[in-house]
Parts: sequence; structure tokens; C-alpha cells
Amino acid sequence: MKSFLLKSTAVLILFISSMVFAQDFQGKAIYQTKTTLDIDLAGSGIPADRIKMIQERMKNQLEKTFELSFDKVASIYKEEAKLDQSAGGRGGMRFMMMGGGASGDYYKNTQTKTSAKENEFSGKNFLIKDALKTYEWKMEQETKMIGQNMCFKATTVIEVPVRPEFRFGRRNAEQNNKEKAEEEEKEEAPNMEQIIVTAWYALDIPVSHGPGDFWGLPGLILEVAYGDTNILCTKIVMNPKEKVEIKEPSKGKEVSQKEYDEIIAEKMKEMQERFRNERQKSGGIHIRIRG
Repeated sequence: MKSFLLKSTAVLILFISSMVFAQDFQGKAIYQTKTTLDIDLAGSGIPADRIKMIQERMKNQLEKTFELSFDKVASIYKEEAKLDQSAGGRGGMRFMMMGGGASGDYYKNTQTKTSAKENEFSGKNFLIKDALKTYEWKMEQETKMIGQNMCFKATTVIEVPVRPEFRFGRRNAEQNNKEKAEEEEKEEAPNMEQIIVTAWYALDIPVSHGPGDFWGLPGLILEVAYGDTNILCTKIVMNPKEKVEIKEPSKGKEVSQKEYDEIIAEKMKEMQERFRNERQKSGGIHIRIRG
């Protein structure tokens, strides 16, 4: 009986939504993203004032706000601009955010199943064009309210690199050589793990868009949780007065995702070697995050 009611409700929502969205429309959704890291700095020997500074900089990198502008088939996902205070000086803390996330516009087209990401890395602008990632979504029976929207649950499984171990403080030559060998081994054959992705989508907004790489459900994805990361929609505006031009970006050197990953990997080796040398001299803290 419960399953029948859920299906009936879903059909009714889809029917009403198709009437509401019969004409051309545009929407905007604001998402808050948060990633938690279990890092114990208490026993690191770092002074309390520097621990506070580190925690503030980590929060700046791990808690962000994004805006998703969308129409029926296309969307632009972009981080809200803010002052970057994460750069550390000599003996300070360095963040290396590793991964394929876009630093500029992230365009997705669910009709052509293509994407284009603007990204700046090491002073160069790239345009990463590729096919959309595909997800084998499993529709679940659970529902919940997110704001004013009834949302349905869906799950899938993705494979991601195992998060590296965090180390702090000065090291002698033997420890540094051992760490270098371990990192080189991981780079050649990174350990992977499978994690469950839980998404909540709203059938009353019948578009297949979502935050970041996620898409492919019969309603706008309002919440995503996977690993230590949570993405939550905090605001939705349908047909905003100020329209956004949703078109595929064109700035930057055009590369595929595979080509871009190879460029990043090579550059990261150079950066890690430089950071390792600096760390031997300064005893600074360098945190690497795969995202």
C-alpha cells in the first residue's frame, strides 16, 4: 500500500510539474558544500595560535558556496567568488586541492550528455571538454522534505582514490626518503575505494541537473552525501528576474579530462618535490586533499 501511494504521488507530481514547466524557464539553486577531515593537531607540537590559523584556513577550503543556474537541458555550476586566504607563507600551511573540480564555469548539457569545465591551474587556463559521467542510480522508497520540496532518495556507487595519510612536523633524511618512495608508489598505482553516494531529488522541479558532477535523476538534485562530503541546496529561485546566459564556455586550452588529469599528475610531482625540499628547511605543514 505504501509503495502504491509513493508511486501515485510521484506520478501526480510529475503531471503537475509538466504543466508548470510547459513554457521555457530558468532556475537558480544555491548549494553549501562541506567536507570534514579528521585531523588531530593537538599532539603535533604546533603552537595553539597556529592551530587556530590552520583550522580557519582549512574551513575556508572545505566549506564553499556554489550557484547552479539551469534551464531544461543545460546548467552552469560556479563557486561564489570570495577572498582566498588559504595561501601559506614560508613555514606556513600549504593546501594542494587535487581533483577535477572547476575553478570557473562548469557547464553540463543533459541532452547532448557533454560537459565543459573552465579551470585555472599553475597560471594556465584550461577548457576540459568531455562526456558526462554516467551513474547507475537506484531509486529508493524513502522521502523527506528539503525546504518546501518533497524529495525522493536515490543511491549509486562511485570509485575514488583513498585519502592519503596526513603527517606533521619535521622529518629527518631517512623519513623524507621513505615518504617520497611511498608517494611515488601511490602515484603510479593509487589505491581506490568504492563509496556510496546518496542523493535527494525533487520531482516538482523536473530537470536532470545537480551540483558538481551529479545529474541524471528525474528531478533537480537538492542534496548529495558521499564519504566525508555533503552538498545541500539552501535556496531555489524559479524564473529569476535577472536571467543568466547558460551557454558552453569557450576560454582556455581545450583538453579532455584524461589529458587534464595527466597534466595535473605531472605538475603535482614537481610541486610535491619542491614542497618536500621546503619542508626539510622550514618544518612547515603541507596538507594534500584529493577531491
